[in-house]
Amino acid sequence: MTAHATDQSATAAATINTFIFGKLVEMCTDTIHQGDSVIFVGFTVDKSPTAEKDGRHRCQLELSEEVGTMIYVYGKSSSVEGVAEQITESRSTAVRQKYTYTPLNQLKSGSIVNVYGVVKFFKPPYRTKGTDYCSTVTLVDPSGGKLTCMLFSGSPDTLPKIFKVGDIVRFHRLKIQEFNKEVQGVTSPGFSTLTFDGILGASLTPRTTSKRYCFTDEDKKMVDMLRNWAVTSSVVSEPTIQLLSVQPMQYFDLTCQLVAKADVDGASVLLKVWDGTKCSYPSWRVFVEGSALEGDEAFIHKLCNLTVDILVYDNHTLETKCLKPGMFLRIYNLHAKCGLRTPADVQCLEFYLHGGNSYGRGIRVLPDESYDVTELKKHLDSVDLQQYQDLEGISLLEWDNTLTGPLSQDKVCLNVLDRCQQESATVVTSHHHLNSVPLSTVVKEKAPQKYRIRAKMKSYEPQKLYQSIKLYCPRCHALQDIPSDEDLETALKKSMDGRHSTDFHNSSWYWTASWNTEPPDHREIVIHFVKKEEIQENSGKTLILIERVNLVELRRLSEKFGGIIPVKSCDQLSLGDLCIPFFIQGRHWHYGCRNCSILQNVNHIPSLNQEELLEPSAIAGVLGIQPLQYAFLMKFTLEDESAVLEAYLWDEAEKFLRMPASDVIADHALQEKLQTLMRMLSPPGRNIEDRPWLECCIKSYCIEEGGNRKVCYQVFDTIIAEDDC
Repeated sequence: MTAHATDQSATAAATINTFIFGKLVEMCTDTIHQGDSVIFVGFTVDKSPTAEKDGRHRCQLELSEEVGTMIYVYGKSSSVEGVAEQITESRSTAVRQKYTYTPLNQLKSGSIVNVYGVVKFFKPPYRTKGTDYCSTVTLVDPSGGKLTCMLFSGSPDTLPKIFKVGDIVRFHRLKIQEFNKEVQGVTSPGFSTLTFDGILGASLTPRTTSKRYCFTDEDKKMVDMLRNWAVTSSVVSEPTIQLLSVQPMQYFDLTCQLVAKADVDGASVLLKVWDGTKCSYPSWRVFVEGSALEGDEAFIHKLCNLTVDILVYDNHTLETKCLKPGMFLRIYNLHAKCGLRTPADVQCLEFYLHGGNSYGRGIRVLPDESYDVTELKKHLDSVDLQQYQDLEGISLLEWDNTLTGPLSQDKVCLNVLDRCQQESATVVTSHHHLNSVPLSTVVKEKAPQKYRIRAKMKSYEPQKLYQSIKLYCPRCHALQDIPSDEDLETALKKSMDGRHSTDFHNSSWYWTASWNTEPPDHREIVIHFVKKEEIQENSGKTLILIERVNLVELRRLSEKFGGIIPVKSCDQLSLGDLCIPFFIQGRHWHYGCRNCSILQNVNHIPSLNQEELLEPSAIAGVLGIQPLQYAFLMKFTLEDESAVLEAYLWDEAEKFLRMPASDVIADHALQEKLQTLMRMLSPPGRNIEDRPWLECCIKSYCIEEGGNRKVCYQVFDTIIAEDDC
């Protein structure tokens, strides 16, 4: 149930969207009437995704029995006390709602469901490019189904409190949609979550921010069943690794206690941690002034032979601001690299938490009552610290000589180190017979040529990555920017100019509805609904032609209808300027080429069959439009020891980035992934020496520019390495 609550000020921002769920819906339907005054006690507040479009408050209220909502209502002729008593009495007799849970192999797009599942993969909450936080969760269950969820919220605290693979989650009011031909779960109004430790015999107390929630005996049986199933079916991978077992070049999750932290250079943060075991390899020590370390000096000194230093980079440095020494942490996708960091050339392990969110990379603070923290505390309390004090004062070289195993095999370790230093963030997919050449060779030779090079990315353009996506015509090869909101608003207003005719309201193949907007705009909006059997019953599968709308209204309608064609009516019903998309389908806006399109009358639309009505290529064909394609265009500045070279990423950009531009422009998660990839290739704040190597194929070619011949370079037959995607 959806309602709009308004306070006495009667301004636009004083109206707030209110969502009511569960048993309260029946009570409110019979009790609340328009014009009544209401008091809400006990509710959750979330960011409103429609605030910019509907002009209401930027937050929304979500009411349900799960969060302990109380609603008091009084009408114009009744007192607050009288009706409050009536509602309280009604509420006390309410029957607890029984929830139905859908197996993961039975999910259907467009439905809102309740599910249980075992966490197969997850990314801790991270800040998106906007103000929201996002968490990615992949669930499995005994039905054999699998579901990936993209969960967004204005606060990380309202997202699932998942600490490791194997945790059990319960999601209420999860919206199911289709993405890349697979079902995907997303948050919807009233979304709530409970998380349980997946360990057999662990507590059944859930991790949640809800003050009240429904958890019955059937729920307990479900959690126990999933715990047993996860163990017997080997769904859960091996547990987090202790420092004792870490090997060079390994990525792993670490459960530990924070001993101290310090800002290093403005671009990274040092964390000193321990888990009660001693790393089998010498670990490097990051030099910082003693005064810069936040932590108990005596405790730091006492644990100096058991702690390891971790450097945290990029977006994760923000997560460290709230960390305090003594907290228990789980660090995900921690990288143990080889390095020569001592004057005696003794090999050490270096620990990095790289930037980005690939592979669930991140940091989470574990609550003291969690199962893993309880077990870790027991282990830390049992450690004989005196045993490790004897090593105090021993040099790294002497320490190295006391160790056995892999460190005594100097040749093996140096080979591992060499491989580490030679890692490349990209790989070539062809031309393996070519030897790598320095960039100085490339810039000296005449075009056209093909090369294989190894360099580092000094910078890339555009820095605002949304500007890297262009509109491209495959026929005339024209390239243009995607129209801005200002351009679209101007074009839509221009289409409203001139005479508007009502002669085209209703016809044999569409029926028309219209209404007037409120002053001062005061214009008539017209929608023509295309008639097709079994379509107009479901707005999500309905094609409409729309007149006289602004950009906000167009976006709002695109969320409701299956397809939209903007038109204008003067002497006839016709398409507008091709600066405006000729066809809109949700977040996918399809543009046409002005040079190559030969516009046809919209009266050709009835020739399409039912399946073609929502097919962009079919719409373009019948309207005489040459569709434009979304394409990437970037410029890389590459550098090695010999030279600097600028190379374009163009016709093979989607192959290089492993994502289509048309999906990136419409999908927030892919935009975040693109941002992460580029920060990985060219980490901000890093010296060129600390950036990853890129192995690429480069081809040179000539163009005419201002009457002069110019040599350009383009990346081809190259992709980002699989591990970094």
